[in-house]
Amino acid sequence: MKAFISVFPFKGMLMGSLLVAMVCGTLVSPLYAQEIPADSLKLINLNEVIVISTAKQLDHQKQRKPLSTLDEFLESSRSIKMVKRGAYAWEPTMNDMASERLAVTIDGMQIFGACTDKMDPITSYVDVSNLSEAEIGSGQQGAAFGNSIGGGINLKLDKSNFKPTGWTGSLESAFESNNAMRVFGGELNYSDEKFYLNTDAIYRKADNYSAGGDEEVKFSQFEKYNFSVNSGFKLTEDKSVSATLIYDEATDVGYPALTMDVSLARAVIGSVSFNQDTLFGNFSNWESKLYYNTIKHTMDDTKRPDVPIHMDMPGWSETAGFYTQANFNKEKNHFFFKLDGFYNKSYAEMTMYPTNSNEPLMFMLTWPDVRTKDVGFYGEDHIQFKKASLKLSTRLAYHSNTVADDFGLNSLKIFYPEMEKTNTRFLKSFSAQYHNMWHDFHLNGGISYGERAPSVSEGYGFYLFNSFDNHDYIGDPGLKTESSADANISITFKKPIFEITASANYFRVFNYIIGVVDNSLSTMTIGAEGVKIYTNLEYAQLFNTSLSGRYSISNAFKWTGQISYHRGVDNDGENLPLISPLSYRSAIDFYKNQYSASLSVDGAGEQSNYNPTYGETKTAAYATLSASFGKRFFLNDNDLFVKTGIENILDTHYSSYTDWNNIPRMGRNFYLTISYSIN
Repeated sequence: MKAFISVFPFKGMLMGSLLVAMVCGTLVSPLYAQEIPADSLKLINLNEVIVISTAKQLDHQKQRKPLSTLDEFLESSRSIKMVKRGAYAWEPTMNDMASERLAVTIDGMQIFGACTDKMDPITSYVDVSNLSEAEIGSGQQGAAFGNSIGGGINLKLDKSNFKPTGWTGSLESAFESNNAMRVFGGELNYSDEKFYLNTDAIYRKADNYSAGGDEEVKFSQFEKYNFSVNSGFKLTEDKSVSATLIYDEATDVGYPALTMDVSLARAVIGSVSFNQDTLFGNFSNWESKLYYNTIKHTMDDTKRPDVPIHMDMPGWSETAGFYTQANFNKEKNHFFFKLDGFYNKSYAEMTMYPTNSNEPLMFMLTWPDVRTKDVGFYGEDHIQFKKASLKLSTRLAYHSNTVADDFGLNSLKIFYPEMEKTNTRFLKSFSAQYHNMWHDFHLNGGISYGERAPSVSEGYGFYLFNSFDNHDYIGDPGLKTESSADANISITFKKPIFEITASANYFRVFNYIIGVVDNSLSTMTIGAEGVKIYTNLEYAQLFNTSLSGRYSISNAFKWTGQISYHRGVDNDGENLPLISPLSYRSAIDFYKNQYSASLSVDGAGEQSNYNPTYGETKTAAYATLSASFGKRFFLNDNDLFVKTGIENILDTHYSSYTDWNNIPRMGRNFYLTISYSIN
């Protein structure tokens, strides 16, 4: 601890207060009813698995808000925080690192957003209705999903997988009072031992929401459709083929924290897979997949009043990829091998329309048709001992970026005359995770090293406006590869009715990429304060610690939760942006005789470690109280489930450190969910 304090600009009093708060954390800890406990092997495989599926009534009863958005499900996890620019399409962060430093996949498929302002994170192109769970791996434990620094998230699609259930279906609907959100969905499925077909559709439409005190948050409306179908056919007893198609479209999406809204965000995602249960020798569970997805995203300011100059800002992203993976088991060693690759095209443009129609239009490529190729190999070995296990893993990848548009290339050459059209990198990651069980104690610890290439915006962005700090941003194709060395440790004391876990991790990120002001450049955006160039800092440091616990008060009542503290500074000791203050959650959940109920509190301390250089201002401490109640009814062989609840009971007016430009969160909100399943 002394070594750590010497690195970070902490004061002894602050650390003392933190330790006291952690000791008290079990008294104010949240319940994660969606999560499933991991066994000793999974404990070093993934940090967390969030059950999302709304297809099963049992899951409905355990979830406090069954038809909530995927953003809300992810935010309920231990590991993920969500950056909010409105009521829709929140951006996931992990270990206080945003999407550039994460690997986010859908059923193992690489997908990249088409918006230069990050209005369309990958999580916005699926819905809870077609997902079964979210696999979350912190740091290099998420490297199986792709190159990353902060971790990986894989959203698994819900599939029947040849279960002999025959025809099943469901109809679902929900309503929320605050923003009058209407949700209508349904699914129709068939499955037997040789064939399955899953179909699903859901529709969401919401008006502007109101913050605490009945303050309307304008331009926070949205409308979304999502359709999916997946099917599988068994060729032989141990061989099968499957296919998936997802169509997702959002229209009229408001972003109150930004200067523009979105008229269209559309994704088409498809894949075909081959699966073989047994292979030659000790190889098994061989899966190979080919996939393709295309995204179109159009920013729109036509509904905003007093726009200085109208702009059209469409973007496109296309990705084709593959992976093939298999297990190899031999005595105490359990190997997993994966070969994957993708090819992505990212293109975005901006057209400005002067108020004087006689003046010429202004046009620029904000993403100059960047072609990204990536081929990687991932391997891991689980070594089992009597009461312990060790996981060794590595990822090696070839990564290249090519600017395919000559106009865009020449635009960037204004700033970088010597830049090459193609930039290649060799990315590496290594990890060792150890788990030991001693009586009722579980010890997990590990060290790892990982690298990631700059994102398209960081490397090739051309005058991207950031409303958070009111600066235009320009990429640098010559950025160094960002790398990270990290260490993590957790200790769990586990009894049948009681469990408490203390955990911490530390990241030292070398060549940390962030925007730095260049006073020699002129702005492009009207009203912007200056221009920032994406630059490598020598290093940055991030530290996260948490204390979580659960207690089964009785067979019907459960009380569990978490308190956490985060810190992040650069090589000069300055605060990094978007670092969580002390935060906590606590809840009591009840389930008995088909009745379910919950009472929860969610809060955070004052954000004192902020940095105005990045547009941050201090956010005040807050706490919100929520409750829910549900009942399951049996109608012959079918199920009817009804759940109602109220969020932010006290109508608190607040915003958190992740709320872009401090837009206030939703005030008091009543919701009702009704689900009818045909078995």
